[in-house]
Amino acid sequence: MKLGSYEVKLEKKVRVTGWEATTISLLAILTGLALMGLIFLQDGVHPLTGYRAIFSYAFANQFGLPLTINRSIFILLCTCAFIVPMRAGLWNIGMAGQLYGGALVAFAVALALGAKGSQNPTLPPGIIIALMMLGALLGGAVIGAIPGFLKGWFNTNEIVVSMMLNSIVFWLIAYMIKEGGPFMGGGGEGEGFKLSESIYPPMALGGTFTIPIALGLAALLYFMFAKTTLGYQIKAFGLSPSAAKYAGISPHKVPLLVFILGGMFAGLAGFHYFAAVPGVYKIPLNYGDFGDLSFYGIICGLISQGNPLAAIPIALLFGGLTNGGRFVQGQLQLGYGIDYALLGVLMITLVAFQFFYRNTIVWKKMEREP
Repeated sequence: MKLGSYEVKLEKKVRVTGWEATTISLLAILTGLALMGLIFLQDGVHPLTGYRAIFSYAFANQFGLPLTINRSIFILLCTCAFIVPMRAGLWNIGMAGQLYGGALVAFAVALALGAKGSQNPTLPPGIIIALMMLGALLGGAVIGAIPGFLKGWFNTNEIVVSMMLNSIVFWLIAYMIKEGGPFMGGGGEGEGFKLSESIYPPMALGGTFTIPIALGLAALLYFMFAKTTLGYQIKAFGLSPSAAKYAGISPHKVPLLVFILGGMFAGLAGFHYFAAVPGVYKIPLNYGDFGDLSFYGIICGLISQGNPLAAIPIALLFGGLTNGGRFVQGQLQLGYGIDYALLGVLMITLVAFQFFYRNTIVWKKMEREP
């Protein structure tokens, strides 16, 4: 394309440096927040007032900060669930079903061991909590293994399969907690049974003990991709499945493996929010909201370019915005859904800026003809 004496064209980027990725992400976030400022203005609120209320509640309030951290850990685990298949060139859209599966198995373990409501469990609390976590990992892995197996052996579309599983497990939970299933609460309130107080998980770093576990797993995942043979094989498969097969990497096992790992991260997210966050300790009536929240893992994974360590501050930002956005809606008497509008604008902007990760706009001055 010609603009005056310049020729403008697009060039594909061979690689993106860390500084370039950081700069693009920051510009995308600032652009999204600036666009959201227009919505604040439409409601008669100065954008600085709105953002000050959001960030002060989410990151500097004694009640808002714990909620932000808990939500951020949930998003971080869902982001890791997306990143592992992403590095293999596959799309895990099934974090919702996988976290539901993890929660179901975790609560099945508690139920089987007599830890329902005020009942005394048959085993020491520490053992039950450990078994619940293992159950959550297993439940998420089983749900994740289905699209991975079908992709590896039958080349099915992993997006379609995982989306169908999301719906199947969503309604399975509905049966278990509301329609006569064994997970029903005692009062018929349409929620799962509440865990016994004796197996409330311990706290760490001022929050639930799953916080250091999630941060450690993100670091371990980074190490796996950077230093191990398994990480290299996954990345090689993602760059070129045919070349990876020629190098001896199994085209069947890699999709299965990455979806199992992704499902385990999502299953742990289900344990974190339903069984480890103070004030919850049950599968609540609004469990579908957490399934919707898991999709922010896709956006965080794309922004971080598949880097688990870079995903940590991004998950913290999204956790704060989802938390503070809901708070500011009531405090400033904004229109209903302002929190969803904020995240929607931000997500669209961040997805649009993906263009700059892969392309460079080149301006070249044309030489005048003699």
